[in-house]
Amino acid sequence: MSKQILLINDMAGYGKVALSAMIPVLSHMKHHIYNLPTALVSNTLDYGKFDILETTDYMANTMKVWDELGFSFDAVSTGFIVSERQEELVAGFCEQQKARGTMIFVDPIMGDEGKLYNGVTETTISHMRRLVRVADYIVPNYTEAAYLTGEAYKEDGMTPEEADRLIGKLLEIGAKSIVITSAVIDRNEAVIVYDYDQKKKTILPFTSIPVRFPGTGDIFSSVFMGKIMEETNLVESTQKAMDATKAMIAMNRDNADKFKGIPLESCLEVLD
Repeated sequence: MSKQILLINDMAGYGKVALSAMIPVLSHMKHHIYNLPTALVSNTLDYGKFDILETTDYMANTMKVWDELGFSFDAVSTGFIVSERQEELVAGFCEQQKARGTMIFVDPIMGDEGKLYNGVTETTISHMRRLVRVADYIVPNYTEAAYLTGEAYKEDGMTPEEADRLIGKLLEIGAKSIVITSAVIDRNEAVIVYDYDQKKKTILPFTSIPVRFPGTGDIFSSVFMGKIMEETNLVESTQKAMDATKAMIAMNRDNADKFKGIPLESCLEVLD
């Protein structure tokens, strides 16, 4: 059954990342998709030169208009958030939506490979914890999970006991169901899944393809959310997202300009 899903994320003019990656995936999955851009970005950041237009005032006005019009959503998904003021605005909006029964998905985009992105501060992390508390599902990578909890990021990965501690600290913050991507456990690549309702952790192993595209996390999050909204269980939704993302990477691994991201319209059949 199709759901009404609002995506709060940035929109790149050149390249398939964030909204320009998520909209085609979730639309192909037959959901009704709406968007609230947190920023207009000239192109993917991988090119090294870019321009970003923050849209916080537009977002605040849009939220007011939507509230007056009585618009409602089955789910809200949050991604890249540009400023502290914007974080407060989005967190408040998600809390209001949650009170109305809307499902909240949070991808706490802050960093990767053990480092924070430019402009991300301790205050940013604090605001992101507020979003984690209101979320039904969070999808951090290992770097973001470490920063959210204050745990040390370990380049050679975690032991199973350290993975359990990381999950425990996210739960202490107020997280519910958790999917940690880009993890390494006992030197094996894995996605860690914690089902809040069943109080159960599952480790899903994978072998990465040695090529980098921007936007693959957005593809993963979209497929995962789309499956959850179809009432697929948590572990199966995660595995479907892993399989679809890997298949798209494999189909495009020889593309000349990988900075554009994956040309999704040419490979959406992997979702069928």
